[in-house]
Amino acid sequence: QVQLAESGGGSVEAGGSLRLTCTASGYTYCDVGKMSWYREAPGKEREFVSSVDSDGSVDYASSVKGRFTTSRDRRENTLYLEMSNLKPEDTAMYYCRTDPSSSYEYCQIDWGQGTQVTVSS
Repeated sequence: QVQLAESGGGSVEAGGSLRLTCTASGYTYCDVGKMSWYREAPGKEREFVSSVDSDGSVDYASSVKGRFTTSRDRRENTLYLEMSNLKPEDTAMYYCRTDPSSSYEYCQIDWGQGTQVTVSS
């Protein structure tokens, strides 16, 4: 059974920092390819934040470049998001996502349950 577990969310004042962690487990036949962070604020669509592909390439949304840093451990099953200089507009539920590298039809995109980040002004 696949499980994605996010942690590290909380409440912080503007300018503060948080570190989010996502641990993916339970993968057998479906290997993890890309791991990503998405966020969803009330009344808004879920949006891309950052990702680390299986080849190590890193991508960021323009809104977080220079403030957020994402990384992945050498086994590529744990994803981190270091967030600094947080702004109220960063307030959202943050979700971890995995995209499979395996080609089997039953492999699919997986989502974690999310961790809440609240930034006050």
